[in-house]
Amino acid sequence: MRVDSVHCDDKHRFSKPAVDEIRLIEGVGVDGDAHAGVTVQHLHLVRKDRTAPNLRQVHLIPREVLDELAVKGYDVAPGELGENVTTVGLELFALPTGTKLQLGETATVTVTGLRDPCSQINGLRKGLLRQVMGKAEDGTIVRRVGIMSVVNVGGLVRPGDKLTVVLPPEPHEPLGLV
Repeated sequence: MRVDSVHCDDKHRFSKPAVDEIRLIEGVGVDGDAHAGVTVQHLHLVRKDRTAPNLRQVHLIPREVLDELAVKGYDVAPGELGENVTTVGLELFALPTGTKLQLGETATVTVTGLRDPCSQINGLRKGLLRQVMGKAEDGTIVRRVGIMSVVNVGGLVRPGDKLTVVLPPEPHEPLGLV
């Protein structure tokens, strides 16, 4: 399990360019990223309640999702779905709420929930929203555009860094929307 790539953008754009490293700041998010802040920074959520806590400080997505999309004919590069961290070797969507992820030597985030895909995804590639959002056999909605987290311990995160998982105490709560 490792970090595949890291991304940051100081503007509210859909995709984020790859960078050599990101600095996570405790309680804030990615240094210099438009979504960093103690309170919510996502433009849609700011309109609802600008004083709400920011549970979406760091967005992670598994590289494996991008690889699955490529097989279906959707070439989506790391960072194009707006994630800060692209991971390899970890099924992020199977993690329970409250899981701690150590990224590199010191940075630690706590998983808060699932990213809710929006129609802007189709602006990236027509029909892409249907590929990252569907229904399970039991009728529940399946979302595969990443998970969100908050920063517990700051530090630098670089491509190739080791990724360590610490599960919360049981009973585990499945990921919900944040």
